[in-house]
This record gives sequence, structure tokens and C-alpha cells, in this order.
Amino acid sequence: MEGITEGVKSMSLGVDTQKKNRIQVSNTKKPLFFYVNLAKRYMQQYTDVELSALGMAIATVVTVAEILKNNGFAVEKKIMTMTVDIKGDSRGRPVQKAKVIFLNNMIEITLAKSDKFDELMAAANEEKEAAEAQEQN
Repeated sequence: MEGITEGVKSMSLGVDTQKKNRIQVSNTKKPLFFYVNLAKRYMQQYTDVELSALGMAIATVVTVAEILKNNGFAVEKKIMTMTVDIKGDSRGRPVQKAKVIFLNNMIEITLAKSDKFDELMAAANEEKEAAEAQEQN
């Protein structure tokens, strides 16, 4: 019973410390433009967004940030890289060396809304509505 209680406590602590404007990117779970569009929605709500990734997903984070910057939606606020320690699972099994090499690097890129963000979002919404109206005709 104590193990369950400790597990619940650690779960709630993880939720409390999670930043609301952070997107943790994976290179296997969602398509690239899912993260681009999610970042736009986060910037509408929070004015800036923090993209983070481990290992192989770092390329995805950089690509998402570049798409947002190159299309005028965001400006780069901060880039932070770090190496994190990867330990074996709770049973003491070692992590394979290849996994450690890829997973122990981390990046966090913070993007802020550009001055043109609201204007660009309004134009994109108008284009979307026009396309939907044309489909109905």
C-alpha cells in the first residue's frame, strides 16, 4: 500500500512542476505539423512557447522552430542544450549504449510571438474559412 501512495505523490508532483507552455516533442508519435500548429495555439494563449526534446527528436524541435520563425510567426527567445544522465530501469538493468548516446542530449527552445503573429493568424483563418466555403459550393 505504501508503494501506491508514494507513486501517487510522485505523479502529482510531476504535474505541478510541468510548465503549461511547454511542448515535449517526440519524433515518433505525431507528425511535424502537429507540433507547428500546437505551438501556434500555445502562443495565442501564452505569448511564448517552450519546445523541448531528447535525442533523436531534437531535429524535430529545431525544424518546428525554424518553420515558425521563417513564416514570421515567432522569434527566438532562448536556446538551451544539456546532457542528462540516463540510468537503468528500477530493476537495475543497464541501458544499452546506443540508447544512452541518443537519449542523453536535450534541447529547449523558447519562442515568443512575433509582432506580426496576430495578423498572420487572422489571415490563415480567413484562408481556411474561404477554402471550406469553396468546398461546400
